[in-house]
Amino acid sequence: MTSDHSPSPNASTRIPPLSRRALIGRLGGGLGAVAVASALSADQSPSHYGGTAKRVIQLFMNGGPYQGDLFDPKPALKKFEGQRPDGATLRTERITGGLLPSIRKFAPRGNSGVVVSDLLPEISKVIDDICVLKGCHSDNPNHNPAMFLMNCGALTSAVPSVGSWISYGLGTENRNLPSYVVLATGYPVEAPLTWTSAFLPNHFQGTHIDHTDLSPGKIIPFLRNSRYDRKVQRRQLDLLGQLNRKHLEQRGGGDRLASRIESMETAFRMQFEATDAFNLEQESKQTRQAYGTGKFANGCLLARRLCERGVRYVQLYYDGGQPWDTHDNHNERMVTLTRNVDRPIASLLADLKQRGLLEDTLVVWGGEFGRTPVSENGNGRDHNHHGFTMWMAGGGVRGGMAYGETDDFGFKAVTDTMHIHDVHATMLHLLGIDHTQLTYRYAGRDFRLTDVYGRVVNEILA
Repeated sequence: MTSDHSPSPNASTRIPPLSRRALIGRLGGGLGAVAVASALSADQSPSHYGGTAKRVIQLFMNGGPYQGDLFDPKPALKKFEGQRPDGATLRTERITGGLLPSIRKFAPRGNSGVVVSDLLPEISKVIDDICVLKGCHSDNPNHNPAMFLMNCGALTSAVPSVGSWISYGLGTENRNLPSYVVLATGYPVEAPLTWTSAFLPNHFQGTHIDHTDLSPGKIIPFLRNSRYDRKVQRRQLDLLGQLNRKHLEQRGGGDRLASRIESMETAFRMQFEATDAFNLEQESKQTRQAYGTGKFANGCLLARRLCERGVRYVQLYYDGGQPWDTHDNHNERMVTLTRNVDRPIASLLADLKQRGLLEDTLVVWGGEFGRTPVSENGNGRDHNHHGFTMWMAGGGVRGGMAYGETDDFGFKAVTDTMHIHDVHATMLHLLGIDHTQLTYRYAGRDFRLTDVYGRVVNEILA
């Protein structure tokens, strides 16, 4: 079954909005609207039906990992090594050579027998909780547009991110923390634009946390007010609220000001909640050892702590820049890259499951695209948007299965394919949202995360 990218039947008409948007519209988008929207809890938040997931952890391997080294072995690469037979002549971003076989060994793992590479021994142990999506494809082989499509649903940076859409649609479970947190050590290329709220109210944008240094005073700059205690700050904020409310009453509108007021309220409350949420010293020695050391390992543990405290969407970037962009020395770099993620990811899934969180926490893994089965510079691999692998776990997804296939060389998705719009539609469905009806009126039209595309892939639902 292939992805249906024809415009939806309702594309030319105004799509019915979520009740949240109707409510905010009646309130005029002012301070009261923001307060109502942010106060909605998980049980109160509007959804179209009972979703199986309440929150999402996105593990983003910026740069693009090569699927043929991890979950999608292709024996034909060895047979045609160095050649460009039919099927291996797809256009690539850069000049590439002949087919380059993977040097990795693969074997069926878990009770389900899903095939996994020897680069992922720890993830192999939890593969029965993972649904491997081998038929994913995108629209552009360049990093920036591909990152925007994966994280915002469009090739440009002028639309809201996935996390912003989900925060807007479902609200937050904890008003003392942002509903959308981005964990990134340094900035990947154009990254701030991939967690933007764009034309949605500003307080739905991602809150970036650089977890390079986990010291309480450094992980969130200016978290504590060194001059005034809590009572004085509360009185100041109340006074500002009164003045700003008067300003809104006199002038009307004021979405940006209302969002700024709500952001100030969240920042005030974070002084007392965030210190606890980001303090890994509260974790047991056994838990810290299970996740391992390093920035990505700490990010995985922080993601679990944030989710159990009600953060709706946690996005964890592997690191700054494009570390998975293996244009040269591919084999050597893949060993290091996978070593840094294998144990933390496996521990995250096991930890969520042990705490009863995996059943309603959707974990999504992948990069902005994959890499080519043909070589670049003799020992590297170019970008490949034609076919690549992602995976999902928890949140109502069937574990221990592989869905979709690429061609004989792993170059192009050919069977049970999933475009990025299909990935997003399925994510929203698991959260209880009809992707065609999560809309926002802007510039004379109704925008949505999936534009006029996307289908829910029911075959991977538990």
